[in-house]
Amino acid sequence: MSTITTQDGTEIYYKDWGPKDAQPVVFHHGWPLSADDWDTQMLFFVSQGYRTIAHDRRGHGRSTQVSDGHDMDHYAADAAAVVEHLDLSNAI
Repeated sequence: MSTITTQDGTEIYYKDWGPKDAQPVVFHHGWPLSADDWDTQMLFFVSQGYRTIAHDRRGHGRSTQVSDGHDMDHYAADAAAVVEHLDLSNAI
């Protein structure tokens, strides 16, 4: 299982499919979903030669279940941490 740990200790689960040198497409789910809800779209884009990434927001799916930090600042910081960890550039 692929995870990163944020600065506040929250584990964020992510999926990273496709060629590592391909154009990355990053998927973000809404409430109360998870990264799994993007599987069909991710498989389509992988079949077209893209690299696809989806993460579970904090408190969702396989990420740490937390009672606080459910705001756009934390969600954006978590997504940025995944992008930085995977060294993504020019992501769609």
